[in-house]
Amino acid sequence: MNIEDLKKNFEKRANEDNAIQIAKYLRNQFVFYGLKSPARMDAYHQILKDEKKKKQIDWDLLDQAWNDKHREMQYFVCDYLLAMEKYVSYDDLFKIEHYVRTKQWWDTIDSLMKLYGYVGLKDQRVDQLMLDWSKDPDKWVRRVAIEHQLLRKDRINTALLSQILGNNLESDEFFINKALVGH
Repeated sequence: MNIEDLKKNFEKRANEDNAIQIAKYLRNQFVFYGLKSPARMDAYHQILKDEKKKKQIDWDLLDQAWNDKHREMQYFVCDYLLAMEKYVSYDDLFKIEHYVRTKQWWDTIDSLMKLYGYVGLKDQRVDQLMLDWSKDPDKWVRRVAIEHQLLRKDRINTALLSQILGNNLESDEFFINKALVGH
């Protein structure tokens, strides 16, 4: 798989009217092809199936996609990593951190945080990382720390969650407070 094939898949499905509406919804921060979720996922469904067979993450492809100006490319990165989550290791989280800290908005952050939660179930070093992140000056990094256990249900580390929430209770940041209320 290469980035040019992915771009072609997006370009042939592009919808200018949707692109304008979607960009407006996300405060015109990003450029879009105008693909809603079903069309977007259709554009790379086979790619993800093929990549899963390799059982190895193609970081070059992900970095190229992340660096593209179109937001659907960042969505591809998130969906790719979620599809490959069983191959994501603790060390990979430091590569994913670049995605957390760039081109930030709730739409990608709320996908990327799942990876930290998933790896945290396998590797307890994530607990300290998330505790550190809960005090980070970057609100999006703090949001990942707050939400990384969100889908764990009965496997939540309540002591860690309590510390993370405590580190953010005084926040007046909308996206932090929204994450806090979610717990």
